[in-house]
Amino acid sequence: MKRIAFSLFLFWYGMAAHAQRAPQKPRLVIGVVVDQMRWDYLYRFQAHYGQDGFVRLLTDGFRCEQAFINYLPSFTAPGHSCIYTGSVPSIHGIAGNDWIDVATGRHWYCTEDTTVYPLQGSRAAGSMSPRNLLSSTITDELKLATNFRSKVFGISLKDRGAILPAGHLADGAFWYDDSTGSFISSSYYGAALPTWLVNFNQKHLSDSFLRQGWTLLRPAAEYRQSVADDNVYEGRFSGERSPVFPHLAGGSARFSDLRRIPAGNAYTLAAARACIEGAALGQRAQATDFLCVSLSATDYIGHQFGPNSMEVEDTYLRLDRQLANFLRYLDRKLGKDGYLLFLTADHGAAHNAAWLQDKQMPAGNVPESSLARALRDYTEQTFKQQHLLQGIENYQVYLDESRLKQLHIERNRVVDSLRNWLYRQEGIAYVLDMKNLEDAAVPRPIVTLAVNGYNRKRSGDLLMVYEPGWYQGYSRTGTTHGTWNPYDTHIPLLWYGWHVPSGSTYRKIKMEDISATLAALLQIQMPNGCIGSVITELLP
Repeated sequence: MKRIAFSLFLFWYGMAAHAQRAPQKPRLVIGVVVDQMRWDYLYRFQAHYGQDGFVRLLTDGFRCEQAFINYLPSFTAPGHSCIYTGSVPSIHGIAGNDWIDVATGRHWYCTEDTTVYPLQGSRAAGSMSPRNLLSSTITDELKLATNFRSKVFGISLKDRGAILPAGHLADGAFWYDDSTGSFISSSYYGAALPTWLVNFNQKHLSDSFLRQGWTLLRPAAEYRQSVADDNVYEGRFSGERSPVFPHLAGGSARFSDLRRIPAGNAYTLAAARACIEGAALGQRAQATDFLCVSLSATDYIGHQFGPNSMEVEDTYLRLDRQLANFLRYLDRKLGKDGYLLFLTADHGAAHNAAWLQDKQMPAGNVPESSLARALRDYTEQTFKQQHLLQGIENYQVYLDESRLKQLHIERNRVVDSLRNWLYRQEGIAYVLDMKNLEDAAVPRPIVTLAVNGYNRKRSGDLLMVYEPGWYQGYSRTGTTHGTWNPYDTHIPLLWYGWHVPSGSTYRKIKMEDISATLAALLQIQMPNGCIGSVITELLP
């Protein structure tokens, strides 16, 4: 009996001691979003990757091979918002990089905020905040769960790539200002830049990177995944006669050019390291910290040169080395088990339409401005009235419904007329009336993407869905994104570090699942608009 009583005592003592111990958590979470990274880049350029960058994440970490965006349009601001809110534009409100406010007709940029002022930057670049984001982020929830003991920062060349991931409660979000060549912020986050960032900016690394220009990392003959360097499908830097290497030679570069060379990613990762050091991230026992890093140069380079260029291939070979250096730094600073890192993308990119056409593939590029003018002219001629449309944005047509009511013009009559006209335009597969989707003769997966992307205050009335290979672009060179097709919506998703098993899943994962999974791993509440599910294969 005494032995039984003693055993029960040990059992309950052990249970009480276990209950009193705080659950083990990573010291630092690092979210890395590679802007415009197609899923296939993980494997397409793998032959020239080293062992310590992408390959390390692929082999030692966990791979979600079928991760997809679950809304339209597939743009930068909605992508970053979805990753960190676990939600979709219908709920979190970031309906595009820009949108038209349905009630007023005013054009809005996703992070613009006229109530704040810039910190050491131009007013145009610095008047930004997360106030247009309608739901919480996983970073907000981390702050709330730890009674604000956790530190949260966002860093990116793009304001939206830093601000939206870091959320409403961030300690700071920092982005690049073309007028100064430095990282800036806004008064939303405080009265002044932190000392560590001031010191970082004073190193003038942007000048150093720009003076180096851009040359190929390897011999040209080894770039076997690319078309010839000199071709008609790529955009040029200012002053160039042709889009060929070396770029930015001769000292003519501007601060804005840093966005469009691989050194832009190196500059961002250098700022991330400075943040870890200066803010002592992951170096306190009280709570987990979170650093949101968005690498934007990949997007600018992709837009200018396209997926089949030597420039894009070289960018990813260099990014592989940059990531390897960053991972080695994290190992030294925190140990592999001290940090949890995930790497994903906000969207992908299409092949250049002209290049596809020359290869006898169906494709096309529709300039949005030309389409908008033609649709406006048609509407005015048909209804003998002006200003019935607010504009075209995000593959969507915005009607001015208040003016239609004022003129006693039935909305459905206008919608039917515009749809008939749009169906006569080359490349358009479907035109969805976003207020009447029940009977749409459109594949259900596309309807689901449209519904998830529709915000009634910020989205248009008609959504144009193009045939595969088609897109609304602003140039015949380079590429863009925004459609439902796999080249735009199939994204990489890699997990590495703290408690992450080595392995993979080919189960379909939605972008919203990233935040739901982070919440489960950190044992905190999901963001308040989250509709994602936990990737259970990652749980310890």
